[in-house]
Amino acid sequence: MENQFFVDSDQLSAQTLEIKHRLETDPSFRTDHMAYMPGMEQIESDVCANVMNQMKSYDYSKYTARDVRTALDHDTCTIADFKALLSPAAEPFLEEMAQRARLETSKHFGNTVYLFTPLYIANYCENYCVYCGFNRYNHIQRMKLTMEQIEHEMKVISDSGMEEILILTGESRGQSDVKYIGEACKLARKYFRMVGIEIYPVNTEEYRYLHECGVDYVTVFQETYDTDKYETLHLAGHKRVWPYRFDAQERALRAGMRGVAFSALLGLSDFRKDALASALHVYYLQRKYPHAEMSLSCPRLRPIINNDRINPLDVHEKQLCQIICAYRIFLPFVGITVSSRESAEFRNGIVKIAATKVSAGVSTGIGDHESKYSGKETDGVQGDEQFEIDDSRSLETMYKDIADEGLQPVLNDYLYV
Repeated sequence: MENQFFVDSDQLSAQTLEIKHRLETDPSFRTDHMAYMPGMEQIESDVCANVMNQMKSYDYSKYTARDVRTALDHDTCTIADFKALLSPAAEPFLEEMAQRARLETSKHFGNTVYLFTPLYIANYCENYCVYCGFNRYNHIQRMKLTMEQIEHEMKVISDSGMEEILILTGESRGQSDVKYIGEACKLARKYFRMVGIEIYPVNTEEYRYLHECGVDYVTVFQETYDTDKYETLHLAGHKRVWPYRFDAQERALRAGMRGVAFSALLGLSDFRKDALASALHVYYLQRKYPHAEMSLSCPRLRPIINNDRINPLDVHEKQLCQIICAYRIFLPFVGITVSSRESAEFRNGIVKIAATKVSAGVSTGIGDHESKYSGKETDGVQGDEQFEIDDSRSLETMYKDIADEGLQPVLNDYLYV
């Protein structure tokens, strides 16, 4: 197969066009999405089997109002109860679910809402994921920040008052290797109290190195737990290997990371099954690593460049609210993040019920924080965004809006000794 990455879709050679066409139309031309590639670490773990067995046997059409009533009457939410709360039968109970979720949130998190911001430092990618704006065949402006540019972006963000940052890259070891990411994390420690990463999955020793560079937590989106659907969406690159991605959080925990975050991209496949699998991924790992902090994100598929080839399975706000409330009832101690993909109105409402963390001052582009934060035009080239956001509020505005709702915005609550 071809070894050309980051090719503009408007400038593909005839050979590359043929390879791209065969990847899209001929499943036999693709590598086995369940087979590890050279250099990928395999670990012994029963978590994947437990999650997949539960997901595959889940028939949410069989649940009734009586099952939902029973689930809500239980003091502790079992897996069976959680399945009922995710089912269509629970939709008429949404108000009661929200009240129960609000009670659990208040009990375990008080009235606090944590704030963070993402920083994309590169958008080169070696994968062909048909729904992603960064995919290697898309005609976008590619950019990788230098260390000087990264530090400048971090200073701009830090000057706004932000104390937690999430560092992201496109999934390219060639352009954004582990050492490059590690150096960026060392810089982040100068400006922020909490540092997370959302990068391509790596091996345990590499996660250990990144932890030594200052990383506190690791976020990995499984995208969808439906392995058959996953195969049709991830046509080439290391991301195509589903099981290696699944075990990323466990490798990070074995490497000493303090926390890990999980998510499916709701709308790629059956959202109820993906929501079940995401929560059970947390549930089983929490029992193996009870010391670790774990959180769930709840993103829905958003418009991106060249995504007219997929047909998103609509997840409406009411359904998203049901998922988040069910998460909170089933996993009362787990952090729940709602991203800027959602509207300001929705995020203002859900933090009063179940969500505990939101992003602010968000840009999914490369090298544009100064222009977005100050309104000043910059001379440098900027890299294109991964997807469109909906809520573009600044940290100052977000902080005020949360406080106006009677909640306590928190920038950091960790002490390092």
